[in-house]
Amino acid sequence: MSAKTDSRVGPARTNRVERIAAMRIRRPCNSNPRRAVSLTVTLAGAIAMLAMFAAGTHAQKDKLAERINANAQQMVDEGRQIFRFDTFGDEAFWGDTLKLHQAIQGLKAGGVGPGVSPKTALAVGLKVDADALPNKLLKQLKRGEVDLDDPATTLALLKLNAVVGLTGFFNSSGTLRSIGIQCALCHSTVDNSVALGIGSRLDGWANRDLNVGAIVGLAPEMGSVKALLGVSDATLKAVLVSWGPGKFDAQVFLDGKGFRNDGGSAATLIPPAFGLAGVNLGTSTGFGSTTYWNAFVANLEMHGQGTFFDPRLNDAVKFPVAAKAGSANVRSTPDLITAKLAALHFYQLAIPAPTAPDGSFDRVAAARGQAIFNGKAKCSTCHVPPLFTEPGWNMHTAEEIGIDDFQSSRSPDLRYRTAPLKGLFSHTKGGFYHDGRFATLAEVVEHYNGLLKSGLVAQEKNDLIEYLKSL
Repeated sequence: MSAKTDSRVGPARTNRVERIAAMRIRRPCNSNPRRAVSLTVTLAGAIAMLAMFAAGTHAQKDKLAERINANAQQMVDEGRQIFRFDTFGDEAFWGDTLKLHQAIQGLKAGGVGPGVSPKTALAVGLKVDADALPNKLLKQLKRGEVDLDDPATTLALLKLNAVVGLTGFFNSSGTLRSIGIQCALCHSTVDNSVALGIGSRLDGWANRDLNVGAIVGLAPEMGSVKALLGVSDATLKAVLVSWGPGKFDAQVFLDGKGFRNDGGSAATLIPPAFGLAGVNLGTSTGFGSTTYWNAFVANLEMHGQGTFFDPRLNDAVKFPVAAKAGSANVRSTPDLITAKLAALHFYQLAIPAPTAPDGSFDRVAAARGQAIFNGKAKCSTCHVPPLFTEPGWNMHTAEEIGIDDFQSSRSPDLRYRTAPLKGLFSHTKGGFYHDGRFATLAEVVEHYNGLLKSGLVAQEKNDLIEYLKSL
């Protein structure tokens, strides 16, 4: 019976066993449902963690970008404030030492002399910020109802912080006790939207109307300056008068050279302070970067209170005045300059060069001139677009550019910088080159056409000039 039973059930059982065996062979070793579920959960968790990590990284990047943007905006805002309004403590020199404020307010207000009226101030190139004026006063100015011959009006404008580049410090009685200057004095002007010399600020534009020598010459106490330079009162006055509008001689306080070898003024043109991003050196003779020049001017020219170091100025042969004054290593306490240099520089780099106004140049001729600039005239060899100066060490000897070496010999590197050309139209007043020796662009083009033997004909010269006007 058992044999029958085996015979009857054997094939069915065998088939089932084979099917089970076959299923086992085909199923992967990890096909246990519990393990599969566990693996699925693990993978899902890993993916979720990766997603969270990626999201966190993205969020960190976003936060970093936000911090960078916020920092940039803060630097621009702080730099603008410093550029426009910070005296760096220089009122101790202009007011306390030179007593310039006394000449401004005049005898009637407790000072000396006739005082400086708005008409006089405008005549020597000072500018009035119309945006700092109350609407009522603006309307009165436009109607001619403001007395521009009265020094009291100048004091009122100073109290409004409306005189570009000057800050008045007042006693409780309303009289001036001191005066300070800012970067904006030389490197800003106005758009003349209200009247000539009165309008909205144009930061970074060279004030080619500003007669620095005439303004400084008003100061009643110039003994310290005469002692520093080792000159007489008559010589000092002659030097200051020689500067004229739009010029200043920063290096006279280093080497004492008030006049060129040919008897002309040693002063140079006030440069613009826009379009500096990407430009290596900040001055016509390449003394240093824009940051260097900010520190140099704030400490040694504006006579602010800070820190400045340049051992090159210890050269008593080349820089006798600087060596005598200890200008190579200045340490003031408190330091009111150094902490402000970064934001000041950042703001200057953010000021774009202005765009040439429509109608100020011939567009068709300028297009032809661009090809000449980059080709036959060889201008772009040094004025490399779009910086329009050389990337890197943008310096040349006087011989290379075909002029004398008077100014370059006053600098440590004995060279001239390749000037950036963007916004050229905005600072044509006073001439071209560091000292305005070429009165027009035509003279500049003619100079290089001869020096480089470019062979430009009259039409090509005209086209090149129109392109320069368009930059």
